[in-house]
Parts: sequence; C-alpha cells; structure tokens
Amino acid sequence: MTAVQLPGNPVIEAGQLVSTSPATGAEAGRLPVASELDVRQAVERAREAGVWWAGLGFTGRRERLLRWRALLAKRIEQLAELVHAEGGKPVADAIVEIVTAIEHVDWAARNAGRVLGPRRVRSRLILAEFSGHLEYQPYGVVGVIGPWNYPVFTPIGSVAYALAAGNAVVLKPSEYTPAVGQWLVDSFAEVVGEQPVFTAVHGLGDVGAALCRSGVNKLAFTGSTATARKVMAACAETLTPVLIEAGGKDAMIVDSDADLDAAAEACVWGGMTNAGQTCIGIERVYAVDPIFDAFVDKVVARAGRLTVGPEGADIGPITMPSQVDVIRRHIDDAVSSGGRAVLGGPGAVQPPYVHPTVLVDVPEDSAAVREETFGPTLTINRVRDADEAVTRANALPYGLGGSVFGRRRAVAIARRLRSGMASVNSTLTFAGMSTLPFGGVGDSGFGRIHGEDGLREFGRAKAITRRRARSLLPSMTFERTPTDVDRLVKAVKMMYGR
Repeated sequence: MTAVQLPGNPVIEAGQLVSTSPATGAEAGRLPVASELDVRQAVERAREAGVWWAGLGFTGRRERLLRWRALLAKRIEQLAELVHAEGGKPVADAIVEIVTAIEHVDWAARNAGRVLGPRRVRSRLILAEFSGHLEYQPYGVVGVIGPWNYPVFTPIGSVAYALAAGNAVVLKPSEYTPAVGQWLVDSFAEVVGEQPVFTAVHGLGDVGAALCRSGVNKLAFTGSTATARKVMAACAETLTPVLIEAGGKDAMIVDSDADLDAAAEACVWGGMTNAGQTCIGIERVYAVDPIFDAFVDKVVARAGRLTVGPEGADIGPITMPSQVDVIRRHIDDAVSSGGRAVLGGPGAVQPPYVHPTVLVDVPEDSAAVREETFGPTLTINRVRDADEAVTRANALPYGLGGSVFGRRRAVAIARRLRSGMASVNSTLTFAGMSTLPFGGVGDSGFGRIHGEDGLREFGRAKAITRRRARSLLPSMTFERTPTDVDRLVKAVKMMYGR
C-alpha cells in the first residue's frame, strides 16, 4: 500500500482491513484480513453447518429466512446509514436498495420449496412402466464475491437464494464495503445462531482468489468483466461451477411515439442514480431523429437540477477513487473526438465527486460509448429509426440490461435487444421484480439470480426413475427377444413415423 491514501481506498493496518468514507475519509469499519488458511477453514466450517441447514428442510429454512427478513426491515435505517457512511451513497438510495433486497429474501424463502422440492415428471410411452421424479439438491457451500456499488442488494441476490436452496454461504464482500457485508452476516447470526451457515471473509483480491480455490461447491461473482475472467480461470482449476454477473454498457432507445417527459425522467434516474455506479445503469441513449432535440432538452433540464455532495444530495461521491480517472478519460475522449457536452463536461470531474454530464454526437468508436464508465454521465446519439438504434445497442459485447421508450413498437424492440433483461417505459425495474431472473449475456456474464431460475441456479437437478410395472416394450435389457425388438420398431413407427 502507498503511504498516501485517498479517502475511500481500503487500507490494511496490523492485519486489519480498514474501510473509510470516500467523501470524508472517516473510518467506517475495521475487519480482520483472512489468510488462505482462514478461507479454507471458513469453508470447512460452512460445509458442516450446511449439512445441518439442509436438514432443516424448506419449511425450517423458510421460517428462519423470514425472521432475518423481519430483522432487516426493522433495522433498515441503521443499515442505510452504514451503506452511506462506507460507500457514500445517499441514504435515500440506500433505503431503496435495502427495500429491494428485503423483497428478494422474502420471495426466495417463500418459493424455494415449490420451485426446488421433489415432484413427479410425466413419462412417455416408450418408458411408460417407469415414473419420473425431479428435485433440486443443494450444492453444499456457495462462495459469493460481492461488489461495492450495491453492497446489500447484489450479494443478497445470491446469498438469499443460495440459503433458501439449502446451501451454506461464505461471502467475500468488496474491500470497499466490508463493514456492510459483515453487518449482513452478523444480523443473520442473530436469527440463526446454531451453526455458521452464513459467514464472511475479508481482504483484497487475493482473498477472493483463495475463496475460488477453497473447495466451495459453486461460486457466484459480481464485478468487472476483467476480474470475472480471472475468477473463472481460478475456478476452472477444480471445475468449480460459477455464476458470473459482469460489466454492462446498457442502452436506452427512445422511439418517435415515446412519452418524452417520462423517458427523460427515467433516463436521468437510470443513468445517474448511485452516481451512475450501476451495472444495469443507462450509459448510452439512442433517440430517433424526430424527437431527438426535444428529448435532449428535457434530459438536460432534469439532470441539471440534481444536487451533488456528501449529505442530503441526489448524487454522492464516486466510491472507488480510481474510477474518477476512468470517468475523466471517457469525458475527455468524447469531447476531443467531436462530441459535445450539453451539460457538465471535463469540468464536472471534481474528486471525489462527478457532476451530471450529458454528451451528444459522440462517435460510436469512442471510449465513452464502448467502455463501461460507471459515473453520472450519459451519451445521447441521434438515429434514423428504431432499427438503427437496435443495431447500435447490440454492437457491443456487453449484454446485461436495457430500456425502450415508446408505444406501438416498444415491446417488439425490447425483444430484439441482445440483453438478459429489458424494461419498457421504465429503467432498472427488472432488478426489483423478484419473480424475474437477473443476468446477462456475452461479456456481461451468464447464469441467473432472482426468480425461479435464480433458485435453480443454487441447486443440482437430481433425476430419479422408478419402475412401477412390467415392461410392455422391454428394450433396456439383454433379456429382450427379437419379437420385443420388432414390437418396439412398430410402436416407434406408429408414434413418430407420421
């Protein structure tokens, strides 16, 4: 570590990971750094605890998870203040994040038995003498590597669903928000104190790497695409399955029949909430020519009213100090390559803050369009029609979320986006809907959290067949006769040969 530390950068002192506010530098938490041995031992303790947890069954786990949900709800203000103190996020935004996380805990707890529990599966004529049975069994121990931008909502999207499926969980929170991660673990221990079912290990990237190699049965990662590749490589050494939610460069398309006031309001929220530090945040906008100028004016008017600062503002600091340089580079590149700043611009970067910036006429090959910015900036470009907008939106390797505003064609346009999720006449709303799966394609990762698919992600499908009668068309036996084979051929021709 360097001798001079920027506020918000993690520091290791005497074996402790020290977390500070990116706005003030005030200490927010101090947690012990885990060694490689510590990580392996945490996983082994979790493995034993997981056997007990799985043995509670869906009913027992549901009761305990709902008690945790109630505790989170009762202490929502306390947790929101910690999120604000450690990451700089405005308290109101933190509350919205926690409310959404609580909804996911509730849904996962209530629906795990229905989605994952044993059920009969219909057989077909060729094997009519057998009954089919399917269930989803827990992996054992799931490792979760969480991000700093949504330190409650994003980890819980994996943690709650993995716990509901019967797994124990070892969480490695981001080194920028370790105190929030530990708060989640400690609150869970208040309602499930019998065994270390949900624990945390703290440290820098080497601790995350140790978790990948620790013997966990599955690993869920949220972070940058570059780090995702390293996580996959480490897990590949032991064929540990992974769930990856990586970067995004989500686009919004505004069609000619859109409600421009609603589109502008949602665009500013989708692009600048949490200071733009949102994986599914809107970073690119494509507005069709007839409404382009009016739409830009409305976005600038709304974004220009946003306040920036440490307390009570709409936009807080950039949580990770190094990200300020990325944001500055993208704005400078956009302007130097021919784009125009109609709000903000290079002068908007005032560490640790970045003021709202809206850029237009930015070349499609610029960094501001092609790379994840993670700041309160928007590029808005003019297109001939929705077809051109879709082509541009799908031109990048990312494919997390997206948004479409319009009436007649909006849903059809949303279906054409190469993304795991899309919102029509709104932004980011798919993240809060616990019944829908969440995840991306391409460089944005694979696998799903949330919804039924999210529950199945944390259970192994176990198929069982059971003989219930004598075989009328014996085939899978050396005892079959030529007559049996003839009858089998005739049956197949009768069933499938027409």
